[in-house]
This record gives sequence, structure tokens and C-alpha cells, in this order.
Amino acid sequence: MPKKTIENYRWVVVTLLFFATTINYIDRQVIGYLKNTLETEFKWDENDYSHIVSAFQAMYAVGLLAFGWIVDKVGSKLGYTVAVVIWSGAAIVHGFITSTAGFIAARMGLGIGESGNFPSAVKAVTEWCPKKERAFATGIFNAGTNIGAVIVPLLVPWLLSIPGYNWHSVFIITGGLGIIWLIFWLFMYQVPAKHKRITQKEFEYIHSDADEKNEDTGAKVPWAKLFSYRQAWVFIVGKFMTDPIWWFFLFWLPDYFHGTFNLDLKNPGWPLVVVYTVVTIGSVGGGYLSSWFIQKGWMAYRARKITMLIAAVCVIPVIAAQFTGNMWVAVALISLAAAAHQAWSANIYTTASDLFPKRAVSSVIGIGGMAGALGGMLFPFLVGNILEHFKEAGNKTAGYNVIFVICGSAYLAAWLIMHFLMPKPKRAQL
Repeated sequence: MPKKTIENYRWVVVTLLFFATTINYIDRQVIGYLKNTLETEFKWDENDYSHIVSAFQAMYAVGLLAFGWIVDKVGSKLGYTVAVVIWSGAAIVHGFITSTAGFIAARMGLGIGESGNFPSAVKAVTEWCPKKERAFATGIFNAGTNIGAVIVPLLVPWLLSIPGYNWHSVFIITGGLGIIWLIFWLFMYQVPAKHKRITQKEFEYIHSDADEKNEDTGAKVPWAKLFSYRQAWVFIVGKFMTDPIWWFFLFWLPDYFHGTFNLDLKNPGWPLVVVYTVVTIGSVGGGYLSSWFIQKGWMAYRARKITMLIAAVCVIPVIAAQFTGNMWVAVALISLAAAAHQAWSANIYTTASDLFPKRAVSSVIGIGGMAGALGGMLFPFLVGNILEHFKEAGNKTAGYNVIFVICGSAYLAAWLIMHFLMPKPKRAQL
């Protein structure tokens, strides 16, 4: 009996990508919420923790470059499968670690596996959505980063409150979520041309962009050659300058609220829940805004660019966090900045498909993602040294004030450089 077709199956695909991204961020975020527990057990200082974060980032950078090439070569289905197997296995291994060196090794494995998420997800969106829907679809699955960050402050204290459970159990349980997701992915996902549940009407709608007709028929492009295109550098610069800020929000916010406002990390972290709930609105809203501009007749690249400028301006107020002694005012400022980052992120990913053919999108995402991860690898060293310096001076909060100034300035600076590199859109001719 033939399988029943489903109208708008592309949104089923986007839902799968959303849950994968949620799990991806749960697995990477857990260590940030267990930071104080692990610091006590393993006697880490701020620099030790920054080295562990940087080990993840280094392998994440290498993995992004590799997975960008792999996904373009073997496809999104197999590429995602390999990534989830690696990252889930590495996440589970965290629960059996007994040394700092072991944590560094486990984070390296996690970084390699988790790097496959965005090249695979963006490739899938490019395959399943027309250009006018891609930023919105990306915003939806990218919201999984925020939901994962919301779940962790609630899940970790709950698991730790169960008799017989400890930090080892937290890593093992959260690491197993990816294996469950993989079952659904293998049975439900396929590219539109091979999928038996897609209608002909939806297939034609997905392939309705005139400038992308027959793009998948060209030869694969060596990723090294992509560095010669100005269009690639627009994406590379944007990711390098702004991704580190998001990593800071992920890995240091629990510690910031604990040290500055005495937040008890053994109980549900409501300030963090609020931050990442608001951030979800930024992710979906940022994707929707550029899609709305396109519906109004704007060119896709211009729509992304104006939306990213709005996001860059909305990050600037986080600089004022240093002037408040009220935790909820700080929550509001950080929420706005983090939400603006996700609006920025939903659009910068789709610039890759605006400027490059489908057959090269994952490679471009991998290269830009590698640049962002390299920035994210270097930034923790700066953060760690700043915090350790002010901690020794007896005022660690002042260190966070310096960091917030950097965070608030990064996006507008990145936007200006990107604008200088490509004032007007021009699709790459491979």
C-alpha cells in the first residue's frame, strides 16, 4: 500500500531539524551549568575551564570544515546520521570521565560530532524550502539552540535532585537523547526528489526559484576554491566576529549570574530560562522579518542585510548591563542581545544560499562555521584571562563589564565589514 502524501511535508522536516538542534545544544550546554560542581571536584580555575571550552571549539572548527565537505558529498541524511552518532557517543562518555584531561578529550569528540549539525540542517532547508521561506525555516530550527538552553537549567537541577543521580548521570541521560532522535530521522527524512510522501504541488513550490534551476547538476566545487570568492568572505567575517559572543552567552552566563547576583545553580535557573525563552522569539522573529521583506518585493540579500543591521543595533544595549545592580534588568538587557544574535544567525546562514548554488551551500556553511568556531576558540582565552585578572583583584564582576562592552560592539562592526565586502548582492558563478 503506497504511503499517504502529506501537504507541506517540508515543515515536518524543519521540525526534525528543530529537535536535533535542541538536543545538540542540550549536550553542549550541560557543562556550563555543571561548571561550579566540576570546578570543586576537579579543582579548576577560570583558565582551566577556558581550556576545556577551547578544546571543544578547536575540534568544532575542524569538524565544521570537514562536515561541510562531507555533507555536500554524501548528502544531508547520511551526514546528519554520522554527526549524531559521534556527538551522542561523546556526550555519554562525559559521564565516565575521572580527570581534567579526560574532559578535554571528551569535549574534543563532542566538538567534532556537533559540528555536523548546522551544515546538515542548512543543507536540508536549502533542499526543502524555496528562498523566500529559508530564513523563517532556519529561524525555527535555530530556535532549538534556545530551547536546549532553556531545558538545561530546569533539567539538570531536577536530575541532580533524584536520589542516586549525580553529574555523571546528567551527561549519560542527555547524551542518549540524540540516539532516540536518530531513529525518527532515518525513517522520516529523504530529499524531495526521492521522498514518497511529498505532493507534486509541494515539489514544484520547493523548486520555484528561477535562479536556482538546475543548480544541482553542476560539478562539486573543491572547498579550498571557495576561499577565492568575495561572497564566501562575507559569511566568514560575519561568523568569525559574532559566533564567539553566542558561545560566551552559552558557557559563561550561569557563572555570571552566580557570581554577580548569587544565583543558586542547584535550583532551577529562572533568569537563564527567561533569557533563552526570549531568545527563541528573536530566532523565529528574525527569520520571519526577512521573509516578510521578501514577500513585500525586496531582494533576498537586501532583506537579510537590513534584518541583520536591526539585530546588530539591538545588541548594543547589553553594554549597559554593567551599570545595573538589579538582576532582572541585567536579564532584560542580556535577553535582548541574545535574541538579536539569533535573529542575526537565522539570516546570516541563509545568505550562503542567497550567494551560492545548492551544491556548494554546505561547504560554505562549513567554512564560515569553522571561522566562527575559531573565533569561539580564541575568545574564551580572552574571557578567561580577563575574569582571572579581575578575580585576583577582588572584583570579578568588573571583568564581565569589559566583556559586555566587547559583545555589544561586535555585531555592528561585523555588519560594516560585510557591507564593505559586498555592498550589492552578486550570486557566485562557480
